[in-house]
Amino acid sequence: MKNRTSTFIVGVLIILALLGLVSSFTADPAGFIQGIAVVALIGLVIYFLFRRFSNSSPQKKEQRAFLKAAKKSKKRLQQKSGDSTARTSSLGTFTSLKKSTKTKKKTPAHLTVIDGKKGKKKNRASF
Repeated sequence: MKNRTSTFIVGVLIILALLGLVSSFTADPAGFIQGIAVVALIGLVIYFLFRRFSNSSPQKKEQRAFLKAAKKSKKRLQQKSGDSTARTSSLGTFTSLKKSTKTKKKTPAHLTVIDGKKGKKKNRASF
């Protein structure tokens, strides 16, 4: 019974809202469009402010780091495939390959090693 009354109330509210929209549009169309534009503009401003200040979440930083690593990996794979064709095409490109390896700088991986119990064996006889 409770589900029916809530459905009825929501339906009545939707019908009243539609009647209000139609009556305000027929009474003053320019004011109606202006009101819709103002609500949309305020909504956009709130959306962009929310996106601006919620941008510093750790998940976003991890996502950005992942995308950066994916781009580097893609560039590295493209360079490897390009280097193999350059070596086979002519012998004069050896100096250009030597120069390109000198200018590349590797960024540190920033990985830490966690010491675990890898050396210990489980005593499976004693449960």
